[in-house]
Amino acid sequence: MTDEKLLDMARKAREFAYAPYSGYQVGAALLAKDGRVFTGCNVENAAYGNAMCAERTALFKAVSEGVREFEAVAIAGSGSAPFPCGACRQSLYEFAPELRVLVTWDGQVRKTTLGALLPEGFGPSALGK
Repeated sequence: MTDEKLLDMARKAREFAYAPYSGYQVGAALLAKDGRVFTGCNVENAAYGNAMCAERTALFKAVSEGVREFEAVAIAGSGSAPFPCGACRQSLYEFAPELRVLVTWDGQVRKTTLGALLPEGFGPSALGK
């Protein structure tokens, strides 16, 4: 899977976002080690705390289908860089501390790692797992 293909999948997932409150639509494509890709979009709610980010939507879809190992996530937005929020960083770290993170918005692309975004992250190894 090329980075560009994964980014394209995130852009397509963004089209399904439900963001009537913020207007900030985000799509994500999560690449599993077995080659499968799980997509997600942000889903807002009038009770703001019930909103779900695109990255966690993709992650939870994957985990609910038995997938636990991931290589990369692509995240697509518009207007500003859609780097993962703290909750998404922590959720992804649980399964893939060294995850590659690809972010695209308005024709720009940035590449980094989850470790760079969440240094000294707290994961299963902190609990002796």
